[in-house]
Amino acid sequence: MFITRSPLRITLGGGGTDLESYYSQHEGFLISAAIDKYIYITVNKPFIPEIFLKYSKIENAKDVNSIEHPIIRESLRMISPDTCQIEITSIADIPAGTGLGSSGSFTTALLKALNHYESNILSQSELAEQACTIEIEKLGEPIGKQDQYIAAYGGITCFEFHKDGKVTVSPLKISKETLYDLEDNLLLFFTGYSRAASSILKEQNDKSKSSDEDMTANLHFVKELGLKSKTALENGDLRQFGELMKIHWEHKKKRSGNMSNPKIDEWYNLALENGAIGGKLIGAGGGGFLMFYAEDKNKLRKTLIEAGLEEVRFKFDFEGTKLIV
Repeated sequence: MFITRSPLRITLGGGGTDLESYYSQHEGFLISAAIDKYIYITVNKPFIPEIFLKYSKIENAKDVNSIEHPIIRESLRMISPDTCQIEITSIADIPAGTGLGSSGSFTTALLKALNHYESNILSQSELAEQACTIEIEKLGEPIGKQDQYIAAYGGITCFEFHKDGKVTVSPLKISKETLYDLEDNLLLFFTGYSRAASSILKEQNDKSKSSDEDMTANLHFVKELGLKSKTALENGDLRQFGELMKIHWEHKKKRSGNMSNPKIDEWYNLALENGAIGGKLIGAGGGGFLMFYAEDKNKLRKTLIEAGLEEVRFKFDFEGTKLIV
């Protein structure tokens, strides 16, 4: 049996510039951080010659082409196309559709397990690119490369997305003191709304492909905010980082009318009045988790919990996708 785990992630700046429709013309940049909330995959050979899958549903199949789950089907086609005797199980700390990059984490964890099952050893970059191939090329999802890369690498990491599709990966040069302060003062709250990112990202993707001026200008501005966030974090200026998050969210909402809703706006404004310097919805938008940087975290925590939100506490993960058994 092989057991792998892959971390979920939060975006600290530049989100949205990792889609090919943007970076193939203008190059992208973002900062992403892996957190200690995981997706686990187990791969085992059962006694019975059949494919057994256990995720949010239970699925049995006679061959790879009969599998309903698209990521599992395409991953097996890539790594082990002739198998007819395998058992795959997934378990997640956080449900899908909450903006923390669960699809990319699931794919990297699955591919890591399948490659070990077939005695293949991959680098972090190769694992991330395999996951991108599955989700973006094979399945045609209108998503970027952030989730697969941060899941594979872990840490607090800067990614540059080049016009030719290559990705430059570099750790954020942050002091330990700033790291601990950032970890302590970033708070995540679940809104209660789950959503599929594809519809919102498809709108952005289509507009970028058609060279929509407003969308292009928005993403240019967000990329610059990402670079400013990098400078602020590396200089230890966390108040400025929090203020940049607020500016980012105001511009992110302009990408789609489905980015927020009145209840999310109400919670956001309540947070700014009660200890938050800035914040944003994590992921494509529309639901999932609100993240805030707070100087008065106790006041913010008390206020939002009383308002009905659930906090999820976390620490950063610096291991990325790994084999644990």
